[in-house]
Amino acid sequence: MCMQWSLLRSIGLVAAALVLTTFAASAEGGSSAGPSEFLLVTQIVLLIAMGRGLGEIMQRIGQPSVIGELLAGILLGPSLFGWLWPEAQAAIFPKTPEQKAMLDGIAQFGILLLLLLTGMETDLKLVRKIGKAAIAISIAGILLPFACGFTLGEFLPEALLPKPEQRLVASLFMGTALSISSVKIVAVVVREMNFMRRNVGQIIVATAVIDDTIGWIIIAVIFSLASQGTLDIASVAKAVLGTLVFLAVSFTIGRRLVFQLIRWANDNLVSTAAVITVILLLMGVMALITHAIGVHTVLGAFVAGILVGESPILTRQIDERLRGLISSFFMPVFFGLAGLSADLSVLRDPNLLMLTGLLVVIASVGKFGGAFVGGTVGGLSTRESLALASGMNARGSTEVIIATIGLSIGVLSQVMFTMIVTMAIVTTMAMPPMLRAALAGLPMNKDEKERLEREEFEKRGFVANLERPLLAVDESVNATFASHVIGLIAGMRGLPITVLHIGKRAMEQERGRDEKESHEAVVKKAAETVSANGDGEAGGVDVVTRARRAELGETIADEARKGFDLLVVGIDKVAAAKDRFDPKIEDIAARFEGPLAIVAAKGKHLKQPMPDALNILVPVSGSGISKRGAEVAVALAQAGSGSLRVIYVATTRDKGAQRGASRGLSQEAGILKDASDLAARYDVDITTTLRVNRAPESAILREIDTTDVDLVVMGVDRIQADHLSFGGVADAVLRQSKVSVLLVSSGEAGRTPAEKA
Repeated sequence: MCMQWSLLRSIGLVAAALVLTTFAASAEGGSSAGPSEFLLVTQIVLLIAMGRGLGEIMQRIGQPSVIGELLAGILLGPSLFGWLWPEAQAAIFPKTPEQKAMLDGIAQFGILLLLLLTGMETDLKLVRKIGKAAIAISIAGILLPFACGFTLGEFLPEALLPKPEQRLVASLFMGTALSISSVKIVAVVVREMNFMRRNVGQIIVATAVIDDTIGWIIIAVIFSLASQGTLDIASVAKAVLGTLVFLAVSFTIGRRLVFQLIRWANDNLVSTAAVITVILLLMGVMALITHAIGVHTVLGAFVAGILVGESPILTRQIDERLRGLISSFFMPVFFGLAGLSADLSVLRDPNLLMLTGLLVVIASVGKFGGAFVGGTVGGLSTRESLALASGMNARGSTEVIIATIGLSIGVLSQVMFTMIVTMAIVTTMAMPPMLRAALAGLPMNKDEKERLEREEFEKRGFVANLERPLLAVDESVNATFASHVIGLIAGMRGLPITVLHIGKRAMEQERGRDEKESHEAVVKKAAETVSANGDGEAGGVDVVTRARRAELGETIADEARKGFDLLVVGIDKVAAAKDRFDPKIEDIAARFEGPLAIVAAKGKHLKQPMPDALNILVPVSGSGISKRGAEVAVALAQAGSGSLRVIYVATTRDKGAQRGASRGLSQEAGILKDASDLAARYDVDITTTLRVNRAPESAILREIDTTDVDLVVMGVDRIQADHLSFGGVADAVLRQSKVSVLLVSSGEAGRTPAEKA
């Protein structure tokens, strides 16, 4: 009862608002002959309020929000509001070219932003991972519906074509409109069903991505055809060649250029939302480039989105702010305007209604059948092929964007536009329940289960979520060893690294960054070694050099604001007297709030700071921070040849305490098993040792003395104190170890001291 009253109250408020707005709009329209800012703001407010409100309702009943935004425009347009109260609808949404152009301008920019967002959501790594199967499935899923749409276009009555002499262009457009899918809608439903990382889910999304990409390329070429008015082979060849060159340059030189621009904006500009500004400028420039080569601007915006989405500098905060702007403002305005342009009253004509139904059937059967055949040929099971076909049948926002483009360039008539929008709504609303039913209960094989377990672990892990490490070094051998260590880790995932020179010869080191023995060269060499072995991402890492130009603490603080998620320190002197670190390290740690890694080269690494192999020892105790140390150790072992030894140590404050004999060893064995499972996920062989009746530092130092390890990796917590401290165990190992030590700390100091290993 309460919900019904709330709904009635909302409807009443909307009706009252429309009445008041109508009178105000009528008064405004009567007092001004030109375009009205009042009407523009009124239109935007109504479209956003209605669109977001209906979108919320749609999401609550399991439908995409874009359906609500489309319905908002339809309800406010001639289909309902204009039918019930035509004078009011005409007053709020007048047909005068000047007034209409104001809202159209916002909507056209909204198209570019929507394609930017679509590109940002396009996961090329996923497409590359799925590989040939997704491409084959996508091609099969495009050809059949394209043929159906093209054939339908050839038999359409001339009365439905705005330019009957351009039937070929209209037929090509219809073929493309029927063959494309909405990757956004597909991804939302697959993610909602927790199938995004399942094999079939990845194939569905990857296929939708390829469909989208091919579709936008075809649309760009059709735009060129429509501009020429006839099938001019030279013009088509120019458009196709220009598109291919644009794509080739974008995904080679352009990828690196976009990355550099975003990083430059993030690191150097201090104004609010500087990175978002650069992203919008990139989108605009690439849209203008595609327009200059004779294809539609949407292709440039889409490719810009892909390149922006691949940038490792794009932080989650920036990403969410940009998406929020597009989703909350431009999407309801654009899709609302599309709904306004659709006049469902034309479907009162039985012939047009029947033709619209035929369009829905042809679109659904063509896409469903093509995707199902493609899935079967691609090696999917019948149930997986059904799920694929169900997902591919959603046209959603993509179809509406295409229809809007077709209407704007004169390929589609107003009636055909309405029919295609209707088809988009029907197929999109049918997809979620169909896909949910098809995905429910799909079995999982052993390999897929193991992969999902590894990915679930990585989601919570430390190394797998690193995006941008900062390396602070001086001129010492220890700095070279630290560069080698972080180069191995970065090479596994192609992470960009900033090398910050903080020594006495910082400026000189910055100028010598291209020299063979520079720290930058050491990082690149280590990363390239990993890539050459096939263990990391091809292409090495991108390295940027910076030099200290102010006080050390100020320099670190200035760099820290740029979004680094790990600071690796490699300087000549690490430890000082009386359980203290060197003042430089104290200063560095005080100005960086994130995770800290302190490297101390010892033993043979003082003579050979770039070893061919690392024999690693990592102590574990079951604590979260010791697991972080184990992750780093496994990553280093995976990156380079060598060995990995895991030792369990007790974490009692009483270093001399003996473990009670009555207590079993199941907990310790379980902790070592967790470490073994972690290593097994990355095909790293390990040796485990259990030390329980010995003080932790004694157990670690004894293991060093009795084995061939040359690097100890310890996960340590910062202890709350008046100076930098990681506890007595870490301090003892750092000072007494005869081999190199890598301390990987948490970001914040703990409230109470506790020994962690």
